[in-house]
Amino acid sequence: MPAFPFRHKLSVLAVACTFSPAALAQSTDTEDSALPELVVSSASADAKARRASIGSFSDQSLLETPASITVVTQEQMQDRSVRSATDAVKWDASVQNSYNAVGLADWFAIRGFVLDQGANYRKDGLVILAQAMVPMENKERIEILKGLAGLQSGIAAAGGMLNYVTKRPTDTPLHTATFEVRERGTVYSAVDIGGRTENGIFGYRINAAAEDIKSYIDGSTGHRNFISGAFDFHLSPRALLQLDLDYQHKSQLTVPGFQLLGPEQRIPTGIRAKQMLNDQSWSSPVVDDSHNIGVKFNYTLNDHWRTTLQANQSVLHRDDAVALPSGCWNFNDLANAPAYCPTNATVGYGSSGQYALYDLRRKNDKRSITTTQALLQGDAITGTIKHDLTVGLSALRRRDHFADYAFQYVGDSNIYNPVYYDNYSTAAVNPVHLRRKDEERAIFVQDVMALNDQLKLHAGVRYVALKRDQFNSSGVTTRSTDDNFILPNVALVYSLQPTVALYGSYAEGLEPGGEAPTGTTNAEIIMDPSKSRQMELGVKAEPTKDINLSAAIFQIKRNNEYVDATPTYVVAGKQINRGLELAAQSRMTRDWMLGGSFTALQAKAEGTDDARIEGKQVGNVPRFKSAVYSEYAWPGLPALKLNATWLYSSSKNFAPSNDIAALNKKVEGYHVLNLGARYTAKLGNTATTFRAGVDNVFNKFYWGDASSAFGGYMIPGAPRVFRVSAQIDF
Repeated sequence: MPAFPFRHKLSVLAVACTFSPAALAQSTDTEDSALPELVVSSASADAKARRASIGSFSDQSLLETPASITVVTQEQMQDRSVRSATDAVKWDASVQNSYNAVGLADWFAIRGFVLDQGANYRKDGLVILAQAMVPMENKERIEILKGLAGLQSGIAAAGGMLNYVTKRPTDTPLHTATFEVRERGTVYSAVDIGGRTENGIFGYRINAAAEDIKSYIDGSTGHRNFISGAFDFHLSPRALLQLDLDYQHKSQLTVPGFQLLGPEQRIPTGIRAKQMLNDQSWSSPVVDDSHNIGVKFNYTLNDHWRTTLQANQSVLHRDDAVALPSGCWNFNDLANAPAYCPTNATVGYGSSGQYALYDLRRKNDKRSITTTQALLQGDAITGTIKHDLTVGLSALRRRDHFADYAFQYVGDSNIYNPVYYDNYSTAAVNPVHLRRKDEERAIFVQDVMALNDQLKLHAGVRYVALKRDQFNSSGVTTRSTDDNFILPNVALVYSLQPTVALYGSYAEGLEPGGEAPTGTTNAEIIMDPSKSRQMELGVKAEPTKDINLSAAIFQIKRNNEYVDATPTYVVAGKQINRGLELAAQSRMTRDWMLGGSFTALQAKAEGTDDARIEGKQVGNVPRFKSAVYSEYAWPGLPALKLNATWLYSSSKNFAPSNDIAALNKKVEGYHVLNLGARYTAKLGNTATTFRAGVDNVFNKFYWGDASSAFGGYMIPGAPRVFRVSAQIDF
């Protein structure tokens, strides 16, 4: 889709308003359409969610779910002007950025394990592709499950899952428009329209957004358009049909990270957070076109049993390009490498910041995942035991079409004194072929047994059969997998009293297999799936409606994957992560809410027979991370609410390609303070909410990511960024 001026993008919003059922159904009677009286509360007691579906196969009480779960609500996202998942997950200390470069997708690690972008991200419980940015406009909440999810999901990396719950039609008319300005002049606008027909049979929810992007990074500009629809059809008192679909187009110049300097492997200094290394005249944006189509049918058989049929298709089209700064590791023949490359170099820039500049690009990638699921759920009693049962079938079909990267050496440059190659002729892209196909089938059953008034036993098992084929650019099969796995899950929940619950659980998961990075002898090969195992003990308490407390200790084991000295991406030994998570939220007074999330984590490789990594802390995993947040409603002026978030991370290793032995220094930890405010007013007959915020108040430079992805890059955290917005409810 070609770029076009921002004023034309606003037509997307106009079309949404004009053709939405809400606009067609509006009455012309001014008395009937009068706005209700504006009511402002001093603080929201229900901002903390108490139920989620990610821990089971339907909405369950968080207090009674034997897992560590965080829910980011719509109100929280609105008050902090959340525009991406990276913004949304800041309040959970167990979630860490993993190569969240500006202009690319939101990529996370949970409990020290990097999530798979084609397995660990869900929409309403079904897999979606997360290689592109997931839009927030049509999301009601984000559910974060920390730890193994083998029973719920089958194949998924060990850290956990993110489930995006879509907005559904509203029972009362909803008409909201939002306008925002931030960073160096980014302009954002969105509409949210919902309602039902008078008989209640048909409901609708339309969301649309347009964004002219001027990132805080010098030169990282672009644009984004989004539109979605969610529709409900009450076919009968027992039958509900739901449909949702969304489409997003995004184009933006991406921002590469930084590598270490010289044979001494020094962390670069004198770097600006706004620095852009992808600023050649021939640099091209990454262009993503993505869509999701979901359908869900619920039917109530009787007072005790119900069925659910669900399907979703997620598709991504991408043109990928970057002027890539890369160190000496790309020169297999060091004798012909630039003079600044030392003879023992394996990774990193030259001692004075020199690097090799590459033209990296490919076009017409197409990736698709189609998932279906059927559930039968109900309750029964056998003797004195009550059973809540779920039996289900699921199927997944994945197809990845892409080309080999065109990877062409352009010349040398320097992070401190960039060199520009204005007359460079860009590399010719390679043809696209089918490179991967997956077929996954599963059957699962879960039984939650109430053994008595205080003790519940959760028992479940999932059988997964996977067939995966991978091909090179000539169509030759490079790796095939045909295997099946049994994934058990068992947990006990003991209610000390109605507001306090203890739990212990054992779970097995199925790792999707990591992808060998560029520069290895088996680059872009996906490793075979393998089992992971987790033990967890936890406690949850809600002594009052305004106080929530939780704690969990856990151990997760999975196969360790890394780049050996040859360099080949291999499986050797185990990665073992042991941690403690604490979370608390309390209303200190009527007007003041205070909360926090704290995670202590040890992540080590064991049994590798490789002294470079054995027993060392895994890269990009801080030993301690915290997020403390607060909201304060100004006394006597309840329309004004202030918020603050203090983020802390301890130091962490930077492990290029997981080669921890290359390190002499750690990436330093950081403190970051974010502030915000909300003011609600009534302008004439229009309810308007003004919001303002500033992130990184003290403009502190810090390394946000220290990821081993793509050979290993460090990415600076965002500098001080301002934003102001107005939400109009009309």
